Amino acid sequence: MLKSQYISISLLIVICLGCGDAPKQRQPNIILVMTDDQGWGDISSHGNAQLETPIMDQLAEDGARFDRFFVSPVCAPTRASLLTGRDHLRTGTQWVTYGLENMNAEEVTFGEVFKNAGYQTGLFGKWHNGSHYPMDPKGQGFDTFFGFKMGHYNNYFDTELEYNGEMVQTEGFITDVLTDSALAFIERNKETPFLAYVPYNAPHSPFQVPDTYFDKYKKQGLSDKNAAVYGMVENVDFNLGRILNKVDELGIAENTIIIFLTDNGPNGGDRFNGNMKGWKAKVDEGGVRVPLFIKWKDHIKPNTTVEELTAHIDVLPTLAGLAGIENYETKPLDGKSFAPLLFDKETNWNDRYLFTHQSRWDSLEQFPASVRNNRYRAVRDVKKWELYDMQADPSQRENIADENPELVEEMSTAYEAWFADVTKNLEEKRQIPVGFAGNPVVQLPATESHFEGNITFFGKSGWSNDWLTNWTSTSDRIWWDLDVQNAGSYEVILKYTLEKGNEGVKLEIETDSDRVTSNISKIHDPKIVESPDRVERGEVYEKNWAEHSAGIIELEKGIQNISIKAVDIPGKKSIDLKTVILQRKQGASNE
Repeated sequence: MLKSQYISISLLIVICLGCGDAPKQRQPNIILVMTDDQGWGDISSHGNAQLETPIMDQLAEDGARFDRFFVSPVCAPTRASLLTGRDHLRTGTQWVTYGLENMNAEEVTFGEVFKNAGYQTGLFGKWHNGSHYPMDPKGQGFDTFFGFKMGHYNNYFDTELEYNGEMVQTEGFITDVLTDSALAFIERNKETPFLAYVPYNAPHSPFQVPDTYFDKYKKQGLSDKNAAVYGMVENVDFNLGRILNKVDELGIAENTIIIFLTDNGPNGGDRFNGNMKGWKAKVDEGGVRVPLFIKWKDHIKPNTTVEELTAHIDVLPTLAGLAGIENYETKPLDGKSFAPLLFDKETNWNDRYLFTHQSRWDSLEQFPASVRNNRYRAVRDVKKWELYDMQADPSQRENIADENPELVEEMSTAYEAWFADVTKNLEEKRQIPVGFAGNPVVQLPATESHFEGNITFFGKSGWSNDWLTNWTSTSDRIWWDLDVQNAGSYEVILKYTLEKGNEGVKLEIETDSDRVTSNISKIHDPKIVESPDRVERGEVYEKNWAEHSAGIIELEKGIQNISIKAVDIPGKKSIDLKTVILQRKQGASNE
């Protein structure tokens, strides 16, 4: 059982002054902490009178507070841009599920940049940019990974988490457990430069939180959801304090940069957000403006306020520059270092456009979108562009597009050029990589499948833990697109449930070069696992899945698909399918 020997860490940002003489010392450590679905208004120092976040508030006072820092409207795109310094559509990341969250393997993350520069790198928490090697944390530069790879997790108490490829049982609330692991990582690497990336999943749904935190906010008369959210945020605040205390305890504060930010606007429009319009998944100000605090003891002056326009794409070049890392760009960056803003208030920071795109789940469309500069935000959902003066009208109450047609034309033209550029190499069809040496097991989740016929997702939306159901006809088909790196033999293992009366289902599994059939007669029809959710979730709940070995199939090198059909359904329906596991057999070629 995992206790505290492994720790998830947020990025410790290494800052060597790119705007002046760097201190003559070891490269700075970096700790980057990011929360999930915490909005700009979910911090007490931003004017939220209901919430207590004393550690976040103190962190802002002890270093630099960014007043106009922007991200993407949803999780995976923000993470892709943060990791690479590039607009998310360039990286291949479009959406949050169906494999559209996957980042191209050839992208270079700050994990790779700092690892190549001699840093120990660790990631503790939510990845959400690809669960398959080499798109996973291991393939993207992190020596240590402890957390989960998909978009959300079903259970936040005593849950299983992945530690460097192995599933381990944990005890306690997930934010506490991730912090334990991050602290252990920091302790182990206190004598060497390290980068710790700690992307907590709180306060993302499901809304689960210890009673102490929940009860405190429920007594204020808040809804169950908001009481859970604020409780989760306060728990994050407590754990952020544990990280800061550990840095002080180890005597490395003067050589450690600590960054805190969130990944998008709040997960709901029914709580305080600084009177901004919009929330998560919206391209308005409230959906993409988030907090960013940076502390570096004795280097960044306390109570520094940065008012210039900055964004997630700026974090990588900032960190690399401050660490004195050069010649790391294998692809052009969209961001620029904001290090000068931390140390030189006379810096000439030119105005620029920041572009925001919100993908739709079913197709890649140009809109919704927005364009932001120092003064204006142009917004378009589907029909036409709107324009707001963000200095005179920060709540976006008055659309001034009709009074400013030339400016609307300029901003919309700039957006269209940007969209054409960032999507010109975007692949609509994504394959799952199979056959990398050292990675003998590949999971094909239901959410990355294609299907036809009567089959549907159980939860209809197909979020990260969903499964396939309503498999009622022999004409129904499920398939996955594969990119097989090396030919080999694979055992096919199905994670399934099967209701009584439907035993004897015969399945046919086919690739371009091979075919196997298998009968499933073992009934497995468990109930939904009880969950400590404070409110009913929008995603699917957890189930226990049986495993069935369907036989050995040959995969040839190259792009192909693997498909499953039910050739005989004796009852009313076939299995419900969660995942297909491809287990490479020993002796298969790895050339």
